[in-house]
Amino acid sequence: EREQRIVTVLKGAGTVIADNQGNWAINTSGNQGMATGGMGDVLAGLIGSLLAQGMGVWDAACAGVHIHGLAADLIANEKEYGYTASEVAAGLPAAIQKCRNL
Repeated sequence: EREQRIVTVLKGAGTVIADNQGNWAINTSGNQGMATGGMGDVLAGLIGSLLAQGMGVWDAACAGVHIHGLAADLIANEKEYGYTASEVAAGLPAAIQKCRNL
């Protein structure tokens, strides 16, 4: 019998990522403007796309959560309140590029 690695993402202020092997992380990117409908869908799609590109489940969850929050932070620098999940999705390429430039 093969043990499966399970990773859970608990969204909120300081999103928590944890797995069944005792690993955990707290993400600090993101802001209060993310408390709108559809944000979780964007996050799930981002994590799924990272998995589909061959990233491991733990790395995909951690990277996805960080990139998602960073995209929202970049938007919040221009538009403090009232942005949508679609705007965050559109901002993902800029957030990914910012991570690559680190």
